[in-house]
Amino acid sequence: MMDVRTWRGWMGGAAVVALLGWAWAAPVRAQRPAFQPVTDQMLERPDPEDWLHWRRTLDGWGYSPLDQINRDNVHLLQLVWSSPLRQGLSQPTPLVYDGMMYVPNPLGVVQALDAATGDRLWEYRKTFEGTPDETFRSRTRSLAIYGDKIYVTTSDAHIVALDARTGSVVWDHTVADYRRGYRYTSGVIVVNGMLVAGMTGCERYTEGGCFISAHDPETGTELWRTPTIAGPGEPGGDTWGDLPAMFRAGGDAWIPGSYDSELNRIYWGTAQAKPWARVSRGTDGDALYTNSVLALDPKTGALDWYYQFIPGESHDLDEAFESVLIDRAGRRSMFKMGKLGILWELDRATGAFVAAHDLGYQTLVDVDPRTGAVTYRPGMIPRDGVELEFCPGPFGIRNWPATAYHPETNALYIPIHPNCMKAVFSAVDRKEAPPGDWYFYRDSSYNGWQPTGSGPHPLSPDHGAHLVAVDIDSGKVLWRHSVRTRALLAALTTAGGLVVGADGDGYLNLHDVATGEVLFRTRLPGVPQGFPVTYAVDGKQYLAVAVGGGRVAGSANILFVFAVPDV
Repeated sequence: MMDVRTWRGWMGGAAVVALLGWAWAAPVRAQRPAFQPVTDQMLERPDPEDWLHWRRTLDGWGYSPLDQINRDNVHLLQLVWSSPLRQGLSQPTPLVYDGMMYVPNPLGVVQALDAATGDRLWEYRKTFEGTPDETFRSRTRSLAIYGDKIYVTTSDAHIVALDARTGSVVWDHTVADYRRGYRYTSGVIVVNGMLVAGMTGCERYTEGGCFISAHDPETGTELWRTPTIAGPGEPGGDTWGDLPAMFRAGGDAWIPGSYDSELNRIYWGTAQAKPWARVSRGTDGDALYTNSVLALDPKTGALDWYYQFIPGESHDLDEAFESVLIDRAGRRSMFKMGKLGILWELDRATGAFVAAHDLGYQTLVDVDPRTGAVTYRPGMIPRDGVELEFCPGPFGIRNWPATAYHPETNALYIPIHPNCMKAVFSAVDRKEAPPGDWYFYRDSSYNGWQPTGSGPHPLSPDHGAHLVAVDIDSGKVLWRHSVRTRALLAALTTAGGLVVGADGDGYLNLHDVATGEVLFRTRLPGVPQGFPVTYAVDGKQYLAVAVGGGRVAGSANILFVFAVPDV
């Protein structure tokens, strides 16, 4: 069922380098020592030269301590190598360990590359039982590395362990039945020698629900499972009213969590309830544990505490994104921002509300600054068959492209894209939807909504997107870089005083973290997309950025890698 192909001695993207008019002498590589297994200690305190985790560290910072590329020399960046990625919806985060790069590709493909030259060393391809649904199933955002294995989650709800040296399959574990809609779109994280993964695909009415689960890294055997939906008779179950378990949908755990080793807690965000509007679900309750962050005991998966950001959310505006763990002012804080563009601060030891800072674009809710209590503004809860205009639309003020923190500026760097929309929400029949994402997202008889228009935000009429630097103490926007159209690129910060951004016209920008000044700009032959990373091989720092990401057949997905020339 699986196919592993090995490629050796091939310089990925050499033709693209020539096409763009840049030249680069391939570095002479020292012979690498034997593969050293990745340990929990390495993941907790990674070598600055490596990128071992989705956000490099388990606290979700998206920050690199490398400073060889810095404010003074970033203008000298040149393309070193590029490599084609597989077609499909591409939102990758490369991992880098000891000079090897592992890149997730659409449809469960994983490539191993020489991180200094781009030479492809092996490629793994997943074979699926059925045809994957392109609406959501092609993406694989992140991988994990642990011991001598690479772990890939797949769109048919499997976790697969690959030998990091050869790409051969060590084991393939089925976590859930893809025919019931279950899928993975993001990878596992490694916590105390366990693989922890968040399941998604819970749009439709079907038996069961989404969950977070832990697995043995040697076999894939499930160690524990924590549901993200409270069932009838369970704690929090009454927040769904009298809805049977069959009709309690949503709570997808589709973005990786974070981990605090000192508190020994995993923090994982959950998505909104489905269908999106209360009028469609048939309940006005809070619908726990949707639109929340869950603090879990790694040993058992037991829920220590939860915090629900928008109870009974009704517009497809979830808060499932990354949890950024920052110690400040004597407090162990967690920062989260969801689609509404509100920066939340919680005490991650207790789950207590600390602060909420609204960027000022959303028109739906008010937040009590003392308690964090959320109330919908008059007329903003959808009514059956009545058109409603609101900001933002379901894509949010921000979405899955992650924020990044910089410890020197005490700021989070956030890609945003203000927008507004009109829609009609309606009641729906309680019936099980046919297999396939299409039925939920494009058929109003299942999802209960019909968009009737969308457009730019009145506060941002001429700019479709911005990169904003937000002070975590005050919530004040320190600077903003505005662009015409959005790119789906996460932020990345470095000790060299840089933050990476992009726009939908194909421009890659490197900014001064303190001022926002663009210090380097180049146009790539595609829209930057996914999660950029920076790493070093034999003491030389590199920056890797993917472009492409379209669903259209023939669209090019390419990984570009830059460095400053040796003097």
